[in-house]
Amino acid sequence: MAARRLRLRPGQMISSLRTRNYRLFFFGQLVSVAGTWMQTVAQSFLVLDVTHSGTQLGLTTAARFLPMFVFGPIGGVFADRLDKRRVLYVTQTLAGLLAAAFAVLIATHSIRLWIIYLLALALGFVNVFDNPARQSFISEMVSAEDLPNAVTLNSVAMNMARVFGAAAGGVIAAAIGLAWCFGCNALSFAAVLISLAAMRRGELFPAARLARKKRQVRDGLRYVRSQPELLVPLLMIAVIGTLAWEFQVTLPLMASQAFGGGAATYGVMASVMGAGAVVGGLISAGRARPRARALCLAAIGWGIAILAAAAAPTLTLELVAMVFVGYGSITFNALAKTTLQLAAKPTMRGRVMALWALAWLGSTPIGGPIVGWAGQALGARWSLVIGGLPTVICGIAALPALNRVDRRASRAAASPPGEAITAEAITAEAITAEATTGGTAGEAPASRSEARI
Repeated sequence: MAARRLRLRPGQMISSLRTRNYRLFFFGQLVSVAGTWMQTVAQSFLVLDVTHSGTQLGLTTAARFLPMFVFGPIGGVFADRLDKRRVLYVTQTLAGLLAAAFAVLIATHSIRLWIIYLLALALGFVNVFDNPARQSFISEMVSAEDLPNAVTLNSVAMNMARVFGAAAGGVIAAAIGLAWCFGCNALSFAAVLISLAAMRRGELFPAARLARKKRQVRDGLRYVRSQPELLVPLLMIAVIGTLAWEFQVTLPLMASQAFGGGAATYGVMASVMGAGAVVGGLISAGRARPRARALCLAAIGWGIAILAAAAAPTLTLELVAMVFVGYGSITFNALAKTTLQLAAKPTMRGRVMALWALAWLGSTPIGGPIVGWAGQALGARWSLVIGGLPTVICGIAALPALNRVDRRASRAAASPPGEAITAEAITAEAITAEATTGGTAGEAPASRSEARI
């Protein structure tokens, strides 16, 4: 059975793209995130140009994620209560307007450090509501069978966009100026808005909406705490997201301090990392649902790759290491998101994915300044070491707990019919039960979603 689960299935790699709505979403995200990476490259070097400080780079990056750190779970509640597609219309429009504001201020030489902080905070508040809605909306575009593939391909799209966006951002920033990177990003949000408008509403599978009541954030936290298959991955993500997933800080420092480069060097490093992530994502998308312990093995391998990147003596060897860093990043991230999406009840997915965003992205206000300070005070290579080492330790420490989850799943699968059910069946049964009851009192039934399940 284990061998069967690990076998690659080429036809499975793009199975979710057969669904028209998800296909539109995939390509819209591809264009938009490419623009976002142009802005990411430009903003990092904008801060370095203004301040010449790795600590300030870490702090401005942290400012973008501070709202998610403070208010992230609230965004998950709104994602569970509201029509996710409508939420995305609003958040994507606002993000585009903020990028346009950046472009105008830079082009008119009106940009100041305090304005960078202010706009970064504003974008952070948009992401509080955008991220959980966007992540949980994936489960409403595809069937339960295609959900693991759709989650992984979404990560592939993010990294394909990194390959093109980061490289283009580095070239544009070096050749014609930083303002153009922000302008291109502002225009790229049109792709998402067009893809959302072109979707066929009747082909979506909406989850039952959560009725408004008190203590729903606390209910989500209590639910996660009671589920080891959710709690352990989220704890891993929190530690690794805080210290390892800070490449917006570490790569510019490595490019400028360790290798004496600039925006173009950073763009190449980010693109190579993205290329490795695309390969890793396609391989992950072609696999059946993995065991829980695969998340630990992915963390250990990824941590080793980050440590190798920290030790690389030349830019050529650094680029080779970055391929494996990218491969490890998407493997870990896709496994984590797939585990959370499948294990969570449909009416809890928004809140669970908000906790994922809090752990993975919202931890940047803590990790960004720490990593930036380490790179400034100890050297750029240490900014990678303090991410790679905890990642390895996390993978080793969580292995016993996730092995127990695997053993329970194996015993359930080996039991005679009628005595036990698989995790997949539990998920399907939970969704079907909600269809029968229509969710909690006051919720609208999600007829198409449950009918498909």
